[in-house]
Amino acid sequence: MRISNRWRSPLAGLLLLSLVAAACGGDDSDDTGSEPTTSSGSETTAGGASTDDLSGEVNISGSSTVEPISIRVAELFEEEAPDVVVNVDGPGTGDGFQLFCAGETDISDASRAISDEEIADCEASGIEYVELEVAIDGMAVVTSPQTSGLPECMSFADLYAIAGPEAEGVDNWSGFQPVATELGSTTQFPDAPFSMTAPGAESGTYDSFIEIALEGVGETRVEVGKITEDAAASTRKDYTASADDNLIVQNIEGTANSFGWVGYAYFAEQGDRLTAFQVSEEPGGACVEPTPVTIAGGEYPLSRSLYIYVSKTALEDNPAVGAYVDFYVGDGIAAADEVGYVALAEDDLQATRDAWEQGKG
Repeated sequence: MRISNRWRSPLAGLLLLSLVAAACGGDDSDDTGSEPTTSSGSETTAGGASTDDLSGEVNISGSSTVEPISIRVAELFEEEAPDVVVNVDGPGTGDGFQLFCAGETDISDASRAISDEEIADCEASGIEYVELEVAIDGMAVVTSPQTSGLPECMSFADLYAIAGPEAEGVDNWSGFQPVATELGSTTQFPDAPFSMTAPGAESGTYDSFIEIALEGVGETRVEVGKITEDAAASTRKDYTASADDNLIVQNIEGTANSFGWVGYAYFAEQGDRLTAFQVSEEPGGACVEPTPVTIAGGEYPLSRSLYIYVSKTALEDNPAVGAYVDFYVGDGIAAADEVGYVALAEDDLQATRDAWEQGKG
């Protein structure tokens, strides 16, 4: 099996090392009571075919956050189906759903749940799908290690004051003070130049940040006539937007007093290249650092679920799709933890496996 992707994540080195380790052996057992694929012998796919006899392609596009998981699963799947080509691309959740709902991909990686508009697009094209939660991620709010004088903790009110629509045109940290204070924050912002690099509108990480951190505060600003309803579900527009996490990291790392956010796995991979703020949901609330423990336990306020969406049409037409997803939710699910994300709790994992068994028929 050949694994191709048009955009490599910063975790590529880790993935390669993990692949080498996997080649040296590992525990392929599963004690959940489900029926995952294993790495020994010939397996049977969802369509009844042997994986040894499979060939063809599986096309995946979508979230750059979920991309490293799907790549790692594909690498491990190589032992099961060496003649299958798995193509993985990460242009962003929104772009991925556009392709998926047009019938151009078999699986869509997503760092948020599919939206009502995207559901309508899929229905219009006759695309039915199975939604599967595969991991948990947190969004790290980050700055450069060169930064000094910034607060260590940011509340949702602070994040709105910095990245929300009312911040348009503000290029100094002190300029966020009036809105933050009006929202009840006691955070003190310094007189220092400000720059922001963060995910763009094509990214599920952008959508998730708005939904979790900004939209609730934005709705209160709508009620007092400060912004429109449409603006409540948006960020400021005057920043460097990118779906490429490498570019986001590069820009933030190299600029003092910078600001942005990335998936936790990307932050953790950077070592000392980035500094993360603690986050509290309410002004004066508990400040929580992003870690695998706080994300898994739901203590970190910017935690979210990660998904794959599987086309039922592709599943019927292409046995390789079912075989890949069988492996993904079986032995391959350990890939999420391998590449830096938080594994699902046992009950949630079983719910994913049950959804797949029901969805594939």
